[in-house]
Amino acid sequence: MVENYYTFLIVMAVLAVIVFVALHFVEAGYGYLFNPRYGRPISNKVGWVLMESPVFVAMTILWALSERRFEAAPLVLFILFQIHYFHRSFIFPMRLRGNSKMPLGIVLMGMTFNTLNALMQGGWFFYLAPENFYHDWFSRPMIWIGIILFFAGMAINLQADHIIRSLRKPGDTRHYIPHGGMFRYVTSANYFGELVEWTGFAIASWSWAGAVFVLWTFANLAPRAASLRRRYEKEFGEEFTRLGRKRIIPFIY
Repeated sequence: MVENYYTFLIVMAVLAVIVFVALHFVEAGYGYLFNPRYGRPISNKVGWVLMESPVFVAMTILWALSERRFEAAPLVLFILFQIHYFHRSFIFPMRLRGNSKMPLGIVLMGMTFNTLNALMQGGWFFYLAPENFYHDWFSRPMIWIGIILFFAGMAINLQADHIIRSLRKPGDTRHYIPHGGMFRYVTSANYFGELVEWTGFAIASWSWAGAVFVLWTFANLAPRAASLRRRYEKEFGEEFTRLGRKRIIPFIY
């Protein structure tokens, strides 16, 4: 079982690298980069719920069936994970404005990855981690460093989402350059926040599963941040380029 699990992680890591390379040539067509070639357009709100909720449900099932469900460290990791995905599945979509669409193909790909990710994370700390791996976890610095980074990343992500939502008034369909928060430094502050968030989770869990999730997060979001930057440059020209923002990581990339 453990050997199969590590093979699964290796396959997921290799796929993340492939996705990272592919997304530099083919844009993920949703949101500002919407492209109908990825399938029938459906409501953005419905799309986000369908795409994100499977991981919340799958992780809940893994937790409920585990004999470790009330052990302190796995329970805290579970709560951190579910806080993010409860918001992303049921709160974030309801706060979206306008009548934007999302291609069904993007939704299906997101559902698939999210379900596999639940198996990666929950499979580790609920079933496959050595029995005493998390026994004295709260006496070690990893959990505390990870929790601080997780909530810092979440705060950055929530602030960035709020800034983006506030760019338009009802009925307005124009695009605007976001300002404030971490947008001072990067084009995609929301993606930077999510990257920090899951880096914190990986440190808190101190697992290869968490590391592979960070790799996937970067592989998915970094090329998209680069695509968004190109769109901003094309649409706004010098108004945007003079801001000197990086793509997703302040001062670096």
